[in-house]
Amino acid sequence: MRATPSAEASAPDELAASEPAKRKEQEADSKIRPTVRKRGTALATGDSVGAADLARRVGLRLRDERQARNLSLDDLSRASGVSRAALSQIETRKSSPSIAVMWKIAVGLGIPFAELLGSDADEGTLLRRADAQVLRSSDGRFETRPVIPAGTTPWVEVYELRLTSRSVHKSEAHAPGTRELLVVLSGALHIDVGQKTYELEAGDSVAFRADQEHAYRNPGSSEARAHNVIIYNRS
Repeated sequence: MRATPSAEASAPDELAASEPAKRKEQEADSKIRPTVRKRGTALATGDSVGAADLARRVGLRLRDERQARNLSLDDLSRASGVSRAALSQIETRKSSPSIAVMWKIAVGLGIPFAELLGSDADEGTLLRRADAQVLRSSDGRFETRPVIPAGTTPWVEVYELRLTSRSVHKSEAHAPGTRELLVVLSGALHIDVGQKTYELEAGDSVAFRADQEHAYRNPGSSEARAHNVIIYNRS
């Protein structure tokens, strides 16, 4: 009497027969699924290069402007409110400053914000949109981009601001006498200045003294864009 094969004995044959089919399914599946890059790969290269270049230019400009005024790191720390250690880290290009820290340094040195970006404009200087240095807040919800070449005039700077929906960006007081003119391009913005709030929609504008704490708030469900003109007091 012939013995019937057991389940254990037939299992290897079943596995061997199923492996080619599984391979075909995996190959077909790999053609359909998009490749997902892990964080930190080449997708971040552009931002990484931009941040490194920003740190280099700000560090060089900070050192040059501080030395030109015969200020020690301690002197500038007292004038700007930025710690001596942080200033040293920025000068030696070991860290890239945030927008808020750059504003404090600019106020401490008594120079326009854009001068910290390290560019001097000559007659006929051209600024392409793709070449403009974009600065972002630490949470990534607020970004600012210069729309005129740095150093064009010591009295005026113009930026494009972008603020994601339901976000707030707070700004400390700028140098005494500084004013801002904000023109909303799209979306909605609320501007808090002192005890007042200005509610703006696309096409609206507001001028206010920026030598006091102020904040930009986006109450809407879409991104808000605006042009921000900063006017310095050089009297």
